[in-house]
Amino acid sequence: MKIPKKTKRFCPFCKKRTEQKIDVVSTGHKRGTLTYGSLSRAKKRGKARGMGNWGRYSKKAVKSWKRKTKTTARRVLIYTCQECKKSKTANHSRRVSKIIIGEK
Repeated sequence: MKIPKKTKRFCPFCKKRTEQKIDVVSTGHKRGTLTYGSLSRAKKRGKARGMGNWGRYSKKAVKSWKRKTKTTARRVLIYTCQECKKSKTANHSRRVSKIIIGEK
């Protein structure tokens, strides 16, 4: 999906129509390796090794291609006002595979 770098829309902070820069909200960060419920933490505690029934750790891992996944992700646009420099996310997200900013 192609969208422009800037657009004119209403800024709720300035309470008028202003020029606003468009960005895509980042997807976030990866979780740490020693988070609760992680396999590496369980291995350090002595689980998930040896013989016998270890419950959830004794099962075979599901192959990634067997899992049903969505082909597109929800992308949220964030608008930054050029006058007051405050940002606001759009009240709708778009399900697209790729957003190209600066073409249109």
